Amino acid sequence: MAIRVMLVDDQVLLRTGFRMVLAAQPDMEVVAEAGDGAEAIGILRATAVDVVLMDVRMPRLDGVEATRRICAQQGAPKVLILTTFDLDEYAFSGLKAGASGFMLKDVPPAELLAAIRSVHSGDAVVAPSTTRRLLDRFSSLLPSGNSEPQHKGIAKLTEREREVMLLVAQGLSNGEIAARLVLSEATVKTHVGRILTKLSLRDRVQVVVLAYETGLVRAGGGGAG
Repeated sequence: MAIRVMLVDDQVLLRTGFRMVLAAQPDMEVVAEAGDGAEAIGILRATAVDVVLMDVRMPRLDGVEATRRICAQQGAPKVLILTTFDLDEYAFSGLKAGASGFMLKDVPPAELLAAIRSVHSGDAVVAPSTTRRLLDRFSSLLPSGNSEPQHKGIAKLTEREREVMLLVAQGLSNGEIAARLVLSEATVKTHVGRILTKLSLRDRVQVVVLAYETGLVRAGGGGAG
């Protein structure tokens, strides 16, 4: 079954370009388009969508607030934020709102397609190091955090799962974590899956955000002691 994609951008020309790229793929289908966040939310009430490509700067309802409202719904589609500027504060806000990642609008087509497939499968769509770099830049917008995290789900993690969570939050890939902890990559993937389940998180990006918010990881990528 093809991945059902929705394009949300106030620039018709950009939507047309993205639609042409996606239409050439046998495993993707553009099922809806919207010119702003409010229109997108209305369309989603009647249209089944797997992945939303979401612009951030739009009239009426911007992409960040639209993402927040969409991701709050049960069975919501995954949202991929598209931004004009690398490490844009809007992208940071989008991740906090529940987006599964962000990409630049001028991303090469092959990377955009890979990102959509990754989002659809539940994987991270931005390199963990890029996500960490984003959070480092805007860490002043996060709560200062305490040495004892307040998120109740963290207490449910095993010692190994907590160790894996810290490494995910510090920007390591599954392969790098496996090498660091002398585990198989499949085992690390299993641990990450359990962490997401126990903490009720959507993906690795949200693990990073939570680690910063609770103080498990400080700006600069280090653990909290």
